[in-house]
Amino acid sequence: MSEETIFREVDEEVRAEQVKNLWKKYGAYIAGGAIGVVLAVAGIQGWRYYEVQQAQSAGEKYLTATGLLSSGKKDEADKIFAEIASSGPAGFSALAKFRMAAELAKAGSPAEALKAFDEISNAGGVDEALKNLARIRAALLAVDTEALDAIEKRLAPLNSAEGAWRHSAREIIAISAYKNGDITKADRLYNELAADTATPAGLRQRAQLMIGVIAPMLPSSAGGAAEPAKSGDTSSGSSQ
Repeated sequence: MSEETIFREVDEEVRAEQVKNLWKKYGAYIAGGAIGVVLAVAGIQGWRYYEVQQAQSAGEKYLTATGLLSSGKKDEADKIFAEIASSGPAGFSALAKFRMAAELAKAGSPAEALKAFDEISNAGGVDEALKNLARIRAALLAVDTEALDAIEKRLAPLNSAEGAWRHSAREIIAISAYKNGDITKADRLYNELAADTATPAGLRQRAQLMIGVIAPMLPSSAGGAAEPAKSGDTSSGSSQ
């Protein structure tokens, strides 16, 4: 037997003895840690199952509430929406709050609805698409009470060159410009919407309609249609 073999066997025995001593000293902790890992995995799976069950329950309640609302049973629907909003999973809670805000607007309570939509758009943990839709709804309500620059500030995050909500944002800004007397800006925005091939058809039709409404209000310097030539004025065609 070579010295190398002997040293290797001694080394293995020493390591085995060290493992034995470590197990005697820390074995209970190691076993407890392994059990803890198993329990943690089981706990995660159990929590996921609980979340799924909660989401299914909230979904069923939400559908029940919308059905009651369609049937004219608003008070019953409002109670269920309020319950989901206060104790439901985050996604359904936000949806219920949005529906309640929409009902406030429909019922003629714009100030309360505006506050509710603003809360949704500024809340954490809410899906970004729903937050953006809340921003749009809030801006539509604010058009009647806020200045043009305030509306532009509200919609600035959505009014980017390639933003998915840019057309709705620009239409609301155009409405605000019109209401606040900035006819030139309103005309420019409506013309941009009408010319943009990506503008949704319904919105483009509204823009074209407003262009016609605004046209007579435009100052001659705004680049509107040229004034018709007066009788006897042939200067425009004399060079042809």
